[in-house]
Amino acid sequence: MNAPLPFEQRDSAHLPGHWLLARLGKRILRPGGRELTERMLDDARLSGADVVELAPGLGKTATEILRRRPASYRGVEADDAAAVLTSAAIGDAGTVCRGDAADTGLDAESADAVVGEAMLTMQTDPHKSAIIAEAFRVLRPGGRYAIHEMALAPDDLPDSVKTDIRKALARSIKVNARPLTREEWVALLVAGGFEIETVGFAAMALLRPRRVLADEGLLGTARIVRNVLRDKSARTRVLDMRATFERHRDHLTAIEIIARKPAA
Repeated sequence: MNAPLPFEQRDSAHLPGHWLLARLGKRILRPGGRELTERMLDDARLSGADVVELAPGLGKTATEILRRRPASYRGVEADDAAAVLTSAAIGDAGTVCRGDAADTGLDAESADAVVGEAMLTMQTDPHKSAIIAEAFRVLRPGGRYAIHEMALAPDDLPDSVKTDIRKALARSIKVNARPLTREEWVALLVAGGFEIETVGFAAMALLRPRRVLADEGLLGTARIVRNVLRDKSARTRVLDMRATFERHRDHLTAIEIIARKPAA
């Protein structure tokens, strides 16, 4: 990857966790890994659809979307460096514009599908609702909103435990992560006007060796290990993130939801 990553000048100790992993060579940065991403994209029925992706990041999901032969692809990315990375990944097969996920600047009812991964989790509850409202506005009646996020389990998890997990994640990944339970994710989408079509789960195993190997392949995994061994500060961060995920593994999961805007 020749283009600079976001936060390139920030040191490893203070870099947001997902961009730290990207700096170390990790390319699949989704909580449920490549498998849940592909399942979500299949469930969203993207063939022949006008697709909008919110916060495409490295552009890995964008290339998977394009493999499903949509009628068009548009990425909306708030970070300049990430927009360059996605543009490079897709070439002339689609377009990427600068914009906020809650205020894309796209025309109303101009998309058949909106895709967003591992980004609602990082927002406050009001901003989650604002992004969902924007997805609803951009979608045509009958359009699908596909998300892949981190979730808490079970649905009746005590609020005190939810708070402890969110604080631990924020300290570890340097982002104010606020995952929700399945019930809370569904309620948020329904409150935004959507009907729920599909809910699925996968293990939140982002840093477990088996998942890294499945997502990155043998050479990619070797590259990550080499980079981690060379950077003591990064190694400390990665081990701390992994320990946090493992400490709360009984209550952390990855979720996909396909929500549909009601037909007119």
